[in-house]
Amino acid sequence: MIEAVIFVVFPFCMLYAAISDTLSMTIANRVPVLLLATFAVVAPLTGMDWGSYGWHFAAGGLVLAVTFGLFALGGMGGGDAKLLAATAVWMGLNVNLLGYLVMSTFIGGMLTLAILVYRKSPLSVYTGHSRFLRHFADEKVGVPYGIALGLGGLITFPDSPLMIWALERLAA
Repeated sequence: MIEAVIFVVFPFCMLYAAISDTLSMTIANRVPVLLLATFAVVAPLTGMDWGSYGWHFAAGGLVLAVTFGLFALGGMGGGDAKLLAATAVWMGLNVNLLGYLVMSTFIGGMLTLAILVYRKSPLSVYTGHSRFLRHFADEKVGVPYGIALGLGGLITFPDSPLMIWALERLAA
């Protein structure tokens, strides 16, 4: 049962955040809240020691402090900052978190370049009215970075501590 929660909740939240940001340029607060609440309940049930448990929350606090600063400077959306912090809790204060940040940054950079090219192309005139592409075509809005955060999370999730635990349980 615990394995199923691990396999479903994190990927669902990452996909939901990416799709939501694509369609509405927002990431609902319920996404990081669900991530945090699920981790808080499930991690101790996996046998994670209290020291590691605390370091996972320290990772989230550290990322939230940095991203809140970026949000205050106008460099990042509030939903993105909260999603990053909640995802950091799942990754922990280790190389997995670094991998997630690097992967999300890389995907975000490629996404930004692709959107900028799309906005300057004639294609945006014809396809910019689509529900899925309207924010990509609109030069007045930013980049829906939740897409990069969600994809980065999905790519790096298999190496996260809870996923490794769940996979080991299934293999046993």
